[in-house]
Amino acid sequence: MTDLPPNTQNPDDATNDVAQEFLRKLRQKQGSWVEWGVAIAYLQKNGYNPQEIFEATGFEPIQQNQVVVGSQVYNSLEKFGASEATRSHYTARGSDILYELRLLNQEERAGAAELAFIHKIDADEAREVAKSIKEFSYFRTLPEGFSTHPGDAVAYQAWKLARQNTDLQQRSRLIAKGLRFAHTPTARQQIEQLLTDFSVVPKRPAPILPFYRLESEEELPRIVPVVGELPLTKQELQAVPLVTEIEPFRMVKFSGEQAWVPLPGWQVLLRAEDPIVILANSDRLPNQTQSEPKPVLVVIDRAQRQWDESSYFVVENSGELDFQWFETEPEIPLLGKIIIIVRAKRILDEELTKDSWQIDE
Repeated sequence: MTDLPPNTQNPDDATNDVAQEFLRKLRQKQGSWVEWGVAIAYLQKNGYNPQEIFEATGFEPIQQNQVVVGSQVYNSLEKFGASEATRSHYTARGSDILYELRLLNQEERAGAAELAFIHKIDADEAREVAKSIKEFSYFRTLPEGFSTHPGDAVAYQAWKLARQNTDLQQRSRLIAKGLRFAHTPTARQQIEQLLTDFSVVPKRPAPILPFYRLESEEELPRIVPVVGELPLTKQELQAVPLVTEIEPFRMVKFSGEQAWVPLPGWQVLLRAEDPIVILANSDRLPNQTQSEPKPVLVVIDRAQRQWDESSYFVVENSGELDFQWFETEPEIPLLGKIIIIVRAKRILDEELTKDSWQIDE
């Protein structure tokens, strides 16, 4: 493996010297994983793509993403008062655990990391802890007996699931989990009541997310810039910027920071009054179990802000947009309804599909 050539996007010598030093440290695995994340983030910001970094350092793209995001979460621990023992622990290990806390706000990340350290949980459990804390944060009025402590948030989720479970073995496991994480005596009391109260609260199943997939080439139109209406001058023609399509959805961005994306004329989209598109990875969607996040387009109708139990909505969570299903009508404002989630088209061999005569033969 050799050093990368100077960054063509930023020819500044000092920037390139820093980049080469970071590449050397990464290649030799010098420093902590938190420092690796900071170094990789710097390289990516200055024009190096994940494949180039992999070839120069041996850090695979999936590992790069984990340490970059994990290091960002680690910064939250320092800012929001995580204990010295917790910070020391995560300096040496645990990027996979901190990565799972990425969807929480900074204060919640610190509390969740402290909880994960105290209870010695693994990455899978950390994912469940983050999910519980995130869902708990939507309560404007806290459930009776439970506090805002992250341990109580996890305990509440276990309490809720235990009440919905008819299988005594599963119910017992959930009660034990709730008692393990409960932070306040009142939360513990709520869970202990389930040891003598065997009534079951019916669980309302979550609706199916409205996934669509682009299946044919006709469903992927190409966007072409419009110069205007004749008569036009040469200068007007040349003033149109070069159009660069961004895969996998052929998104087009023009100067002026405005972008468009092509979508087929599905009836659900045609009926939308005020549709907008949000780009996301599939792991930002609720109720997803896929191991590898995939890019998706989430189409929101901003005109549909009336809650119903069969739909997912976009809401504000700690100053950021989030997607959520609510079992009962929430007290927080709904910003729009998810009407379509578009996956990228599967293309087995892009070069082959460009030559139709090869397919005909």
